Amino acid sequence: MRKDVILDVINLNSGYGGKPVLQGADFQVREGEIVAVIGRNGVGKSTLMKTLIGLLPTDKGSVNLRGASVDLLSAHKRARKGIGYVPQGRDVFPRMSVLENLLVGEAISGRSIAGKVEEIYKYFPILKERADQRAGTMSGGQQQQLAIGRVLMGEPSLILLDEPSEGIQPNIVQDIARIMVELNRETGVTVVFVEQNIDMIRAMAQRCYVMDKGRIVAELDQDMLQDRNTIRQYLSV
Repeated sequence: MRKDVILDVINLNSGYGGKPVLQGADFQVREGEIVAVIGRNGVGKSTLMKTLIGLLPTDKGSVNLRGASVDLLSAHKRARKGIGYVPQGRDVFPRMSVLENLLVGEAISGRSIAGKVEEIYKYFPILKERADQRAGTMSGGQQQQLAIGRVLMGEPSLILLDEPSEGIQPNIVQDIARIMVELNRETGVTVVFVEQNIDMIRAMAQRCYVMDKGRIVAELDQDMLQDRNTIRQYLSV
């Protein structure tokens, strides 16, 4: 039986200072899916993610979470509705410790969940090893794990990841992809991620939307994702 739609994006238009970037994006994601959004640089992928979480206003169209519009909600209210967001560049708090960063994620969600930190450590053991270390002194891959862990502290039902492989060495990219698939299988969390790294796309995504000029122009199923040349072709659309 097909699961319910958790994210329904309808004719989404958004941009910066009156300059349109998203120009009628339409797509759906069902509960428990891992869906990639791909396309060449500058087609609106990061703008899409910022609009979904509420950092950019919707100019036209709608973002619906479980059938209810979130267009008028601020980013922190969307977070409390169950949308987690890991931005491009990670944005950890560099002067705070790893543990303090994780606890910020709990505060943003507005919920305190007993034993949640230890659960995060199970998926990302490096964070337990570095619990007292300042986040700004960690490697890019470790910071990415921390940024994901911070979002997971609020037990989101939907996670938005923007370019999770950016600036990270290949073996850590593989680890993060493996952990996200494991999280999805064990918790049922839905994941939508923007990515350029073909290996990460193939390792994580169950299906994929292709963006061009602010719109969704194609959808790739899992069989198509097994063909590296197909993905490469759409990354240069």
